[in-house]
This record gives sequence, structure tokens and C-alpha cells, in this order.
Amino acid sequence: MSVKIDRIASNIVKEISYILAYEVKDNDIKFVTVTDCKLSSDLSYAKIYITVLDDAKKETTLKALKDASGFIRRELAERIDIRHTPELEFVYDESIAYGKKIEDIIDKIHEIDT
Repeated sequence: MSVKIDRIASNIVKEISYILAYEVKDNDIKFVTVTDCKLSSDLSYAKIYITVLDDAKKETTLKALKDASGFIRRELAERIDIRHTPELEFVYDESIAYGKKIEDIIDKIHEIDT
């Protein structure tokens, strides 16, 4: 990735986090954490990785984010100075759960050794 794309992706993460925390009124989107943003090379698509506090509400949160993506994109267009605001796709970030699984395996190995 280029430095420009990385900088824009970082700004998108920061601004979407702010929009979700203070601008969106939907209660299904509470306690959402934006973890990463992957932009296409032409800046037309952005894949936004999120996690939620309660895993049981993962599907309802993703649906609510999909419904609010137009509002989020419009707010993002006002805050970030780029010619074309990318289409937003929200994806649940599995890396935190995967890291926890690896940590549990390492803990079990240490318990066996002692």
C-alpha cells in the first residue's frame, strides 16, 4: 500500500469511530469499535473492520451499520477531503477472537509443562 492510501485509511477509521460514537442515533450501533480500514487502490471501496462489545449482537449490529452506511458515508464526505468518498462495507473483525484462541492454547501448553 502507498503512504497516501494508508493515511486516508487511518483518517477514515478515526472519523467513522467519531461518527458512530456521537452522530448515529441507532441503539444497535452502540459499543462498536472500528479496528481497521482496507481501501481499494482506486479509493472507490472501503472495507471497515469492526468489533462489538456483545458477540450475541454481532448480526444485528452489522445489519444496523449496513442500514446506516449512507448516513455514515455522507458524514464522512464532509469530514475527509478526497474527491470521491468510497463505498463502505462493514465486516466483523475475527482477529481478536482468533488472538484469544491462540492465547488460550498457549496457556494450556504452559499448564501442561508445569
